Amino acid sequence: MIRLFDVILSAIALLIFLPFLLLIALLIVFESKGSPLFLFNRVGKNGQEFILWKFRSMYIGAEKKGFLTVGHRDARVTRTGYFIRKYKLDEVPQLINVLKGDMSLVGPRPEVKKYVDLYSPEQRIVLSIKPGITDYASIKYRHENEILANSKEPEKTYIEEILPEKIQLNKIYIQNQSLKQYFKIIGLTMVNIFK
Repeated sequence: MIRLFDVILSAIALLIFLPFLLLIALLIVFESKGSPLFLFNRVGKNGQEFILWKFRSMYIGAEKKGFLTVGHRDARVTRTGYFIRKYKLDEVPQLINVLKGDMSLVGPRPEVKKYVDLYSPEQRIVLSIKPGITDYASIKYRHENEILANSKEPEKTYIEEILPEKIQLNKIYIQNQSLKQYFKIIGLTMVNIFK
């Protein structure tokens, strides 16, 4: 049933927002050279890697300097990038991942292999379901980059503090997976974006 809602809601959202998405793509291209999309390997269900779609919010090649974005003024992020990140618009192309079946609207955010390789056997439970565009962890850590900006060792803080708590929050959804939880998380995400 969740898969049915994933397909219906994703298709409707893409159709409604298509003109706006084209505008975002044009703004990205006008501001910096390169594709408006950023395609990157992430780890999904059962540890299978897939290509994650996002709008590009950084200059080309910026990911070579690290995966984490730290603070409001990360020099790698473009002006358009700041705007689309603030309102989570950079995530909208992942609706294509949902339609393809790589992801769900709701589920643990897919991580890069570097961090998944650090999971304990118990933490790998987050790989038992499809990753999602949003989850309880995304809502709680919507200002994650500011938290990391206040850390002397951002990557260490992410690995030792934030990541384990995100996994704990994901377990809540995994252990209570239902349409009620699914729509609750979508609703909370919308509220937080429009706040």
